[in-house]
Amino acid sequence: MLYPLLRPALFSLDPEDAHRFTLASLDIAHRLGLLNLLPRATGKPVRVMDIDFPNPVGLAAGLDKDGAHINALAALGFGFIEIGTVTPRPQPGNPQPRMFRLPAAEAIINRMGFNNLGVDNLVKNVEASGFTGVLGINIGKNKDTPNEHAVDDYLACLDKVYAHARYVTVNISSPNTQGLRELQKDEALDALLSAIKLRQSELAQQHGRYVPIALKIAPDLDDAQIAAVAALLIMHRIDAVIATNTTIARDAVAGLPYAEEAGGLSGAPVRDASTRVIRTLAHHLANEVPIIGVGGILSGVDAQAKIDAGASLVQLYSGLIYRGPALVRECVQQLA
Repeated sequence: MLYPLLRPALFSLDPEDAHRFTLASLDIAHRLGLLNLLPRATGKPVRVMDIDFPNPVGLAAGLDKDGAHINALAALGFGFIEIGTVTPRPQPGNPQPRMFRLPAAEAIINRMGFNNLGVDNLVKNVEASGFTGVLGINIGKNKDTPNEHAVDDYLACLDKVYAHARYVTVNISSPNTQGLRELQKDEALDALLSAIKLRQSELAQQHGRYVPIALKIAPDLDDAQIAAVAALLIMHRIDAVIATNTTIARDAVAGLPYAEEAGGLSGAPVRDASTRVIRTLAHHLANEVPIIGVGGILSGVDAQAKIDAGASLVQLYSGLIYRGPALVRECVQQLA
């Protein structure tokens, strides 16, 4: 109820400053026990990837890249939290400004560029959190790692996060690391998934625990590309697919301030594109690989549309910026 009153003040700040302020405030509220006072919807548990989720509404990667705010975010009522994207080595990301609000379209454009403090720092934060809920860790490659060596970065991250994650997401779909989306193409994706699955098998034996692997894809794939990705997901027995990341399309925001800024567009304008990818994936996957739906969820009805299209779980990010914590409760209630 308070968020609509607070939002104008937050929107008066630079987007990254508002982001840091909000997370710091959530941490304080959590330490004081104030987040426990938030109204809760009774969630409907769901089992996906052989993991029991207390409810199907999760936090998407990108909001807590370093895993520094896990407990405070979980206290908002999410059924699972995904942190990252994390890279093997720390990197500052792209030059600022690199995040832009488009309020008229309930949208955000970002070109953050996997800014994070590196995988070792993230692991320390996860260990310090003592979090016992469902935690996904999203991994990527460093900006200066050429694509021909990208698999080495993904494997390095997988090695370090495996013991600390309930599932691991391989992010090959951010538009903000040059050339990253080339890894979605047939031969490159085949080679990457082959290496990831081999390492997953080795790590499962080493740790005595199987940690599922999810692949995060872009909303800008055409139907033939989606079919090819689906075939590889089935062939390599990938445990889940996250659809989708941000879009490079600008048709839905043409003419608005900041619309021509480079980066990935998220929020309401990506809703239909994301749902189309989910629906097409569901057709080709035929229930062999579960789908996590993300993109443009700003209401419980939007979350339900992802489930109706074929998703088993959903994730929120940009909607939180426009709707606040009430969106989590609304989506949990809708899907229950």
